[in-house]
Amino acid sequence: MRKRVIVVGATGSIGRQTIDVALSHPQRFEIVGLSAHSDLEGLLKAASSFPGAALALSGASEEAARSLSAARGRSHPAAYLGPEGLDELIRSTEADIVVNGAAGSGGLRPSLAAVESGKDLALANKESVVMAWPLLKREAEESGSRILPVDSEHAALFQLVERVGSGEIEELIITASGGAFRDRPLAELDGVRPDEAASHPNWSMGRKITIDSSTMANKGLEVIEASRLFGFAPERIRVLVHPQSLVHALVRTTDGSLYAQISEPDMRVPIQNALTWPESVACPFGRLDLAGRTMEFREADPARYPMLGLAYAALRSGDGATVAYNAADEEAVAAFEAGAIRYTSIAPVVERVLAEVQPSRLGDLRSIFEADAAARRSAALAIREKECSS
Repeated sequence: MRKRVIVVGATGSIGRQTIDVALSHPQRFEIVGLSAHSDLEGLLKAASSFPGAALALSGASEEAARSLSAARGRSHPAAYLGPEGLDELIRSTEADIVVNGAAGSGGLRPSLAAVESGKDLALANKESVVMAWPLLKREAEESGSRILPVDSEHAALFQLVERVGSGEIEELIITASGGAFRDRPLAELDGVRPDEAASHPNWSMGRKITIDSSTMANKGLEVIEASRLFGFAPERIRVLVHPQSLVHALVRTTDGSLYAQISEPDMRVPIQNALTWPESVACPFGRLDLAGRTMEFREADPARYPMLGLAYAALRSGDGATVAYNAADEEAVAAFEAGAIRYTSIAPVVERVLAEVQPSRLGDLRSIFEADAAARRSAALAIREKECSS
């Protein structure tokens, strides 16, 4: 029997690559639901290979809504609109697993809808764990859902921890490419432009996540995520800059040995592993020949990547601080993109927000979104101060 799959964020990088995996194994996977935020044309293109799949536009305009409704009559049995519509697609569609490739804090609701409805969750949305891990974990345990990481580093750690056993592991190590400015002199960073920060040397990703890669805010979110997914204290998680992006994670066992997951940087590998788990299935993607390849590792420079240290501090402070870290970063990056602040002001904005008192525990969705909104208001004030001083 084929595994039935819902793809949230079908027009983004994770969504498109999930579709690649499904099409490469038509005997194993059936796409039964697809969503996008507002890209109707991209959604319909993705859906053309899966007649009968339910569709959702979570941020639809009235015009897009009419077009989606028309598409429903032609080849798709159900069409859903708005965030509530996406929730309904996930809850009401018969499926085995939901791949959440949505970007940003908007990905939290689909994650909760998946686990609350008893579906497994293949998770590429870091914010779901950073903002609401206690709630997400509790709901998954109650429904019997499994949360399977799709981010390359966490998927690699998952494979290693499953094979080695967490009791034998002393340290988790996740790698970072170093982003667009890993070799740029520090004195030049003050004047870099958004388009430069959004150009990744190794990967093709969305603008926000690529800018986060350059500041290492993205890696900071991954440290928070790794701690919560695998139950390791912050001091047992290390980040190494690895420009070649071939080693995605390592674990150090109690005897001092290192075990690594190594493959070409192809997100279809962790996506397929999540979709087929606990089976291991032949994969046509990411096969690597090490002959003639060199690999380099170095420490992450705190002066170049202050966002990484702020993430560790937020993780130690508790739930409210990690929500604030994510919210403040989203606001600061948006301001940088708009030309309101300099690149080097992103970390100070986040630091200013984290300096305020944050709740250590957030037990429900309402308190999570209240903390998120408060952090965004604080970030907006810090951004205005940066505008005035620049």
